[in-house]
Amino acid sequence: YRDLFIGCLEACADFFDRRKDLSREIVLITGGGRGIGRHLAKEFVKQGAKKVILWGRTEKCLKETAEEISLMGTECHYLICDVANREEVYKQAKVVREKVGDVTILVNNAAVVHGKCLMDCDDDALLKSQHINTLAQFWTTKAFLPRMLELQHGHVVCVNSILSQSPIPGAIDYCTSKASSLAFMESLTLGLLDCPGVGCTTVLPFHTNTEMFQGMRVRFPQLFPPLKPEVVAQKTVDAVRADKAFLYLPWTMHALVALKSFMPQIALEEIHKFTGSYTCMNTFKGRT
Repeated sequence: YRDLFIGCLEACADFFDRRKDLSREIVLITGGGRGIGRHLAKEFVKQGAKKVILWGRTEKCLKETAEEISLMGTECHYLICDVANREEVYKQAKVVREKVGDVTILVNNAAVVHGKCLMDCDDDALLKSQHINTLAQFWTTKAFLPRMLELQHGHVVCVNSILSQSPIPGAIDYCTSKASSLAFMESLTLGLLDCPGVGCTTVLPFHTNTEMFQGMRVRFPQLFPPLKPEVVAQKTVDAVRADKAFLYLPWTMHALVALKSFMPQIALEEIHKFTGSYTCMNTFKGRT
């Protein structure tokens, strides 16, 4: 009876667990050498991905992540690729198809932030933010989506930010590019509704504890603690497997977006000042 009972429980669990099986998936992660990208690579492997491909600009970081993945028993490849360079993206995408196979899960994770107000931002730095944080998604998606549509199997993931919907001073380049990125994903998600087997997931996390936003401080860190990158990675992979279109982290970010829809601007400004988000970038250091 015990075995029968356990068998029934397992059958029920299988029935209700409609999560995507990752055992045949080839996952490509931009910005995969460090930060959230590194944790995403490890999490996809933990949850059964067949192969992982890492793109980035720093070979040392890519190599370290690839070695960690290989030690976990999963095939891993890395390529130096500046996703801001359209021709380089298309060239390396061809290399991936020929040497590794068809990418079935594309994770657009690469991003930069300069942490300055508009008048202090170098023009080239502003352009760099838009190219990496926004336009790169056009190039990577155009490179890999057509084959997903042919196979009727694939997923496009964007690691965005809550700052795309709740901008702050001192990160105008990042907030603007992430807002554009969100619009891109909203449009793409709707555009794929009639495409069987192909979906999208957009992740909008609160401040995450990585070196990218090193030095950023909020007024009440106990109430608004930074997210752990491994938690963001785990929740992201879970969302992909569940075909969830939009993921806010933590869930309380839903309330923030809702408040913006009906509160007067003066009230929102007072909230920014009270929580410290108005000045949180004053201590920003970023990557060293």
